Amino acid sequence: MRFSGKVAVVTGGSSGIGLETATAFGREGARVALVSRGAEAGNAALQKLRAAGCTALFVPTDVSKAEDVRAMAARVAQEWGRLDILINNAGIYRRGSVVDTSLEDWGQVLAVNLTGAFLCTQYALPVMSRNGGGVIVNVASEAGLVGFRNQVAYNVSKAGMIALTRSCAVDLADLGIRVNCVCPGTTDTPLVQAARKRYPQPAATRRQVQQVRPLNRLGLPSEIASAILYLASDEAGFATGAILSIDGGYTAQ
Repeated sequence: MRFSGKVAVVTGGSSGIGLETATAFGREGARVALVSRGAEAGNAALQKLRAAGCTALFVPTDVSKAEDVRAMAARVAQEWGRLDILINNAGIYRRGSVVDTSLEDWGQVLAVNLTGAFLCTQYALPVMSRNGGGVIVNVASEAGLVGFRNQVAYNVSKAGMIALTRSCAVDLADLGIRVNCVCPGTTDTPLVQAARKRYPQPAATRRQVQQVRPLNRLGLPSEIASAILYLASDEAGFATGAILSIDGGYTAQ
């Protein structure tokens, strides 16, 4: 029970990596706030956590809106009096190169994926600081480390997450707040499944994505969650500003 007595906030917590991470925190003793835009999916995820014996609440939040994020942090503080761990996982995906990405799509991806992490960090800080510090783990991507064709907005948003991690690690160390980042490779999540369906041959696309990695498969949400929990735990107490790739060896090539 590494997180007994701790309060963890997981954005994008209603599915995929977020839900797997929230469940793992709950099973290890944390009280978990699920943060997501969709009420139906959020409430369904909340029921799954409670059925697993976890102490949890769902806070509907659009992380790209400052007022929503401020209210979310206040709700968590009101409910449990503290905020120890923030997982900035919320994200959306749009295809398109710099030539054909619309300004609207560019703005939406950056607003959710990058500005959302900035806002959640900013509003979590006062609550964390009152209890002597905390841990932030940002979920970036292998796409923040290398260029992938036809997803310029997503690539840039994830590269920004890495830079945000390093900047905040330096800025917040004196407050007792560690900030680290995981960079998952393509993981078998609803977001990835939906993106693959936009291709003419989804099955062939899946095989291609698998074959370009030395481990020749996609990642599992549970594998990414395990890495997130490690970075959030006292076992990684000397780690801040760390960027951990979990991508089946793709960026090692």
